Amino acid sequence: MTLRFTLGLALCAVVLASTAQAAPAPDALTPLLNAIGERIAIADQVALSKWDTHKPVEDRQREREVIAAAVAQAPAYKLTADTVEAFFSAQIEANKMVQYIDLSDWALAGKAPDLPRPDLVGEIRPQLDRLQKRLLQQLADFAPYRTDPQCPQWLACATHNDKQHPVHRLALIRATGELCTAPKA
Repeated sequence: MTLRFTLGLALCAVVLASTAQAAPAPDALTPLLNAIGERIAIADQVALSKWDTHKPVEDRQREREVIAAAVAQAPAYKLTADTVEAFFSAQIEANKMVQYIDLSDWALAGKAPDLPRPDLVGEIRPQLDRLQKRLLQQLADFAPYRTDPQCPQWLACATHNDKQHPVHRLALIRATGELCTAPKA
């Protein structure tokens, strides 16, 4: 996925550079989008676990725990609690979207793909917990650019990658929906 984002951002940089006032995307965007993409890819594994166990996608207690853990770490990354809460809420919503689509597709097919099934609690959640720290660092690295007027354009370029799976592309758009913010007046 790293190569795809890098190539996509490079293409966007060429397009943006061809306009007089457009600035290229900052280097901090690619690792952030790669980590978000990794989290989205894990949603397919979570969906497989939920298919097998017949558990619902919605797990409000786990969502609260994930967000609380991230918010508790926010000061260490010089991020506000509100920023971290909004960011991880968007990650969770994007992941749930992938899970709902996967489960619907598999219900239509009458079966889930024949893939290895990692354990949700023992393998997948620890993987998500490790990824959370990287996401926090990369969000902190990208924080100075969130108010840049070009930020929405950088994200639009990065998320309109034709080589990406359509469901994961939509999830990436959802996961980054609040990443750019208007400059404070």
